[in-house]
Amino acid sequence: MTDNASVHASAVLVGDRAVLIRGPSGSGKSRLAFDLILAGRTGQVPPAILVGDDRVHLDTLAGELWVRPAAELAGLIEIRGLGIRRCDCVSEAVVGMVVDLAADDAERLPPPEALQVSLNGVLIPRIPVGTGFQPLPLVVAALTTTESSPSGNNTVDCVKGFGNHISPTIATE
Repeated sequence: MTDNASVHASAVLVGDRAVLIRGPSGSGKSRLAFDLILAGRTGQVPPAILVGDDRVHLDTLAGELWVRPAAELAGLIEIRGLGIRRCDCVSEAVVGMVVDLAADDAERLPPPEALQVSLNGVLIPRIPVGTGFQPLPLVVAALTTTESSPSGNNTVDCVKGFGNHISPTIATE
């Protein structure tokens, strides 16, 4: 593995890929990590388990970005109102998605280039979440749905050209 960069982030393994959660202090990284674990327990998303909270290490191997917990924080997660708690965790995972909390470039219909990020030379799907927006529904949607078009903006299907209609047969008004 190369790089071994330590970053201020949390990560949760959801199914077979990790969600890397970045953002400024107090933006909700630990909260989203725990929400994903709970969503995995209820079946909203595939089973989910903590990789690391607050600080993780990123490594690149064979064109994939790997995440590991900081050794001193492995198996620990902050639950606001309860403090630091022990939690089941895994020792490493391949990153499959990045969630940027309090992102300045979050938009209702983000351009395709905002929905990916290059980390350590690896291009990864990205969800920019604006301040004040709940990230869990966006992450669940990204994990359980597919894009309707390559651009993510369906103005070609919209009679009025607004790009916020589902299809020309459902929403033509």
